[in-house]
Formats: sequence, C-alpha cells, structure tokens
Amino acid sequence: MFLMTFMVGGWRRAPVIRVSRSGIKMTVENGTALLAGSGSVWRVKWAHPEFGQVLASCSFDRTAAVWEEIVGESNDKQRGQSHWIKRTTLVDSRTSVTDVKFAPKHMGLMLTTCSADGVVRIYEAPDVMNLSQWSLQHEISCKLSCSCISWNPSSSRAHPPMIAVGSDDSNVTYGGKVQIYEYNENTRKYAKAETLVTVTDPVHDVAFAPNLGRSFHVLAIATKDVRIFKLVPLRRESTSSSAPTKFEVQVMAQFDSHNSQVWRVSWNITSTLLASSGDDGCVRLWKANYMDNWKCTGILRGDGSPVNSSGHAAALNAVGVSAAGQLLVGAASAGRYFFPHLDPPRAGSRLGHLLPPPFLIEQMYESDPTHALQPRHRYTVNTTNQPNEHD
Repeated sequence: MFLMTFMVGGWRRAPVIRVSRSGIKMTVENGTALLAGSGSVWRVKWAHPEFGQVLASCSFDRTAAVWEEIVGESNDKQRGQSHWIKRTTLVDSRTSVTDVKFAPKHMGLMLTTCSADGVVRIYEAPDVMNLSQWSLQHEISCKLSCSCISWNPSSSRAHPPMIAVGSDDSNVTYGGKVQIYEYNENTRKYAKAETLVTVTDPVHDVAFAPNLGRSFHVLAIATKDVRIFKLVPLRRESTSSSAPTKFEVQVMAQFDSHNSQVWRVSWNITSTLLASSGDDGCVRLWKANYMDNWKCTGILRGDGSPVNSSGHAAALNAVGVSAAGQLLVGAASAGRYFFPHLDPPRAGSRLGHLLPPPFLIEQMYESDPTHALQPRHRYTVNTTNQPNEHD
C-alpha cells in the first residue's frame, strides 16, 4: 500500500488517498481524513519517507499544521489500525498561508511556509521523534504577496540551499514575480540572489527540477503560460564573500498551449518530463529532445475523456508526476482524480511495485487512431460518501 495526496484548494478537509490491493479509496471521516482547520485548505505536502508518514497542510485560517500517521496502541480502541493525529499548528502568519513545502531531506526535517503577507518562514524540528516541537529559524520578507515556493533539491556542496518564491500579485507594474533566495554560510541568513524580471503576470506555481549533477539549475513556472528558466551560477570573485550568487538567467522554453491560466507544474525524478495543468482542463506533458528543444508529448483530459471529445472539461488545479515517472496524478474541480497509465516499466523492473494492481484498471473507450498518445486507462476516486465498485 502507498498513499497519495493532492492540492485541495477550497476544501475544509485534506483527504488522504490510499492505494492498496483492495482498491483505491478516499474517505473524509476519522482515520484517513484530516480536519486541517477552520478555513479552506490550500496545499498538502509529504515529508520524506525517512521521517515517517508525515504531512503538512496550510490553510486560509492563517495556520499550517503537521500531521503524522501512527498505529493504534495495544490499549487503544483503534488497536492495530493506523490513524492520523495533528502534531502541531504553526500560527506565526497574520494572513492566509498559501503554500507549504518540506526542505530536501539532506537538510534535515525542515518546513517552509509562505503567506499572503509576503513572508516566507522556515521551521525546523530539532528532534525528528517529537514532531510537536518546531522552531522558527528564518523569516524572509519578499515585499509581495506570496503564492508558492519551491526548494532547489540539489545536495551538491557547490550549491547552497536555495528557495524560489512566486507571487500572485495582480499589479503588473511590479515586475519580477519570481524571486530566488540563497542561504549564506557567513551571515547565516537567506538573501535575494536573483529576480526574474521578465515574469510580470501572477504566478501560481514554481518547481525546481531535480538536479542530477548539473552545474546549473532549471526552474519551471506556472503563470498565464508555462515557462522554463535556466539559472547558470556566475563565478564568484571570492569564496568568502557574503554576497549571494549571481546567475545568468536564460529562457529555455515558453508554452501558451493551455490558452488559459496554468495552475501547477511538476517534474519527474530525472527532470526529463514536465507536467502542467490549467483552466483548459488538460494535463500537458513536455519533454526536451537531444537538442534541448521542448515539445508537447501528450495531452490528457482531467475527467478521463479523450483529447478530441466534445464538451468542456473541468479545470485542473493540481498535477503531479510519480517519482518513477510512470504515474501522472491530476485533481479536477469536479472532485475526480485521473491516473493515466504512462509507459509501464519493463518486466522485472524494480519500479513495477509503484503501479496499482491490474484489477484497478478500468478500460476506457477505444483510442482514436489519430491520437496515439491518448491515455488508455484511468483510475477514478469517488469524492462523495457513496461507495464505488473498487471499495
């Protein structure tokens, strides 16, 4: 069994979806659902598995919460059953907390939040065995309303910890809606290293690509279109300098194929595939060829219908690619979750366990021969309290 979770904007509860051999199930009662707060829940994120089954959520009620799944004690009514408990609530924000992210695992158990008051806060759990204690380590004032954050996952010593912050401020006179902050060992503070001045429209999501030994960084941005930037560090004059790294910023690609607002971008683990979702109700897959030219390699509707079907699809406000790059997950405003079946791993691959068992696959109607990339399988999750055929 493994668990998945998605952006749940507008919900009062953050659902946890379980995928096991008995089927896919999502409930909103005690046990697998989390009552995150008194306001809409904007985001939910997993910590690295080495820290256990730990979730963080952020909400309109100005709080962020940390949740942990535990197994009932021998004297517990839920003996032998797992259930979720809230370990702590972070209440430092004065406005809505719009995003929450765990830092890369090599930095320890650290949690970052951003809020509409333009402040990014970084917390640390001094004792990973006691998740009720979190200390505020850093506050970064961005001077613009913050909508999203992304950690640079690079663990190279040549790359200091780095955070990208996006703003959804609608005032176009304020250029540079994406700012890059870097940690400096000398000052022990985060300082602004770069501002992407060409991004002037509201930003809904930012995502650093996994760094597999590259000397530069790749950042995807979801705004009115999809943009991919390359950040090349410039050589410092002195290694002891307290000034942050300067970057040469290059635009690798820009796509307006959604013809609408783009809400989420997500990389696979090798940073070779980028998924984006938008108000057009589609997930689009982007891939670069050997000449570094990015092309759309697939279009998937969030409601499971073919690409060429008639009718309007529900807007997709969340998208994610599994670590193995084999499963794509989307969340539609209608409450249906779409799991298109991408290229399956080869026989004997150790990635095979990441795919749901075969009997969960529901065959779709025949593929249109003119659309070879049309998904052929889908998995649906019923967000109501009515049982479905997989329960």
